[in-house]
Amino acid sequence: MTRVESTGEHAVIDPSPERHGARKTIRVFAAASFLNDLGSDIIYPVWPLFVTSVLGANMAVLGFIDGLGDAIVSVSQAASGYFSDRIRKRKMFIWIGYSCGSLSRIGYALSTLWEQLIPFRVFDRMGKIRSAPRDAIIADLSTDQNRGKNFGILRSMDNLGAVCGILICTAFFHLGYRNLFLLAALPSAIAVGLVLALIKEAPRGESRIFKGLSLKHLDRNFWLFLVLSSLFALGSFSYSFLLIYAERFGVRESSLPVLYLVFTLVAALLSLPFGRLSDSIGRKRVMLVSFLAWGMTCLGFVVLRGVWGAFSCFVLYGVHRAALEPVQKTLVAELTPPDFRASALGGFQMVVGLCAFPSSFVAGLLWYQLDTTAPLYLSLVLTALSSAMLLFVEEKRNNAPLRSST
Repeated sequence: MTRVESTGEHAVIDPSPERHGARKTIRVFAAASFLNDLGSDIIYPVWPLFVTSVLGANMAVLGFIDGLGDAIVSVSQAASGYFSDRIRKRKMFIWIGYSCGSLSRIGYALSTLWEQLIPFRVFDRMGKIRSAPRDAIIADLSTDQNRGKNFGILRSMDNLGAVCGILICTAFFHLGYRNLFLLAALPSAIAVGLVLALIKEAPRGESRIFKGLSLKHLDRNFWLFLVLSSLFALGSFSYSFLLIYAERFGVRESSLPVLYLVFTLVAALLSLPFGRLSDSIGRKRVMLVSFLAWGMTCLGFVVLRGVWGAFSCFVLYGVHRAALEPVQKTLVAELTPPDFRASALGGFQMVVGLCAFPSSFVAGLLWYQLDTTAPLYLSLVLTALSSAMLLFVEEKRNNAPLRSST
């Protein structure tokens, strides 16, 4: 239990006992994140087959259901971030989010018509309300010397959970789709229990009325980073396209899941080291490494051929994801006033998510209207432009005591 001193505005955790409490909180969130992603990726490999083969939906329906889910994710993150700041509470959004994931998988298992999947899909993706409040807690409990590392721990456990989930799906596929979905509900249910039992939200002192995040709270560095991240998202199409490129390289269809495992495992192994690296050399430099790795991935699919060429590209893609995801959140948190971190993190994820939504559609149009390599060249141009804009973002790393939510 951490000791809290009231400042009259809100609670500030005393740095000496906070050190242990912060480590405990981050470990709990890392474990919960591992469990939730484990459950999600038990479902992921068989989800398209379940929707189309078992419930009889066509590809258009599958695209509609998944697209609806992506839209819900973007909106839910922004909404939860705003309301978390407004009511000055974080924990409730986190355990409710994990509960949504667990209960929706039970709903999938009980569905007999594809139409019945829609409300459960919405419910499932609404579980992302946990993300912005949880990330705000991590940012508040961290210092400039370990914030990148802490976000790296979380992302590493996300990816490790995904790896384990895919392996479990493969090992227990003989149980059937519905039993797999019921099995996938268990890890997130355990995550709910961990958050409820082990995360203690500190009482807040008297605070002013929260009027919401406004434009005046965000300076040019945040807006520049948001614009360049959105621009990059427009060119970073779904990894499904990379799998199709790999198939054209001669990788057998049955081996494509191995490539998915490759990039996920690389991301799991490197997210923490890249987070630590950003603490020592700066966030922008690691972001540039991420952009460079993505550019090399695209270029690799243009110039390389064969199974080993595809393998190399997916290793680079894993490097890209490992360097991007923890550092991106870290930089957003540090460019935002602490009182509005959840709102900014949620809003940032919403805008970037909405920009990423049409990226695969545009890539598909370029694929069929121009050439299969056209999406790769477009992405290379947008990546180069985003990298150039990143050079003008000024990092803000302040060693003043951070306000805490737990």
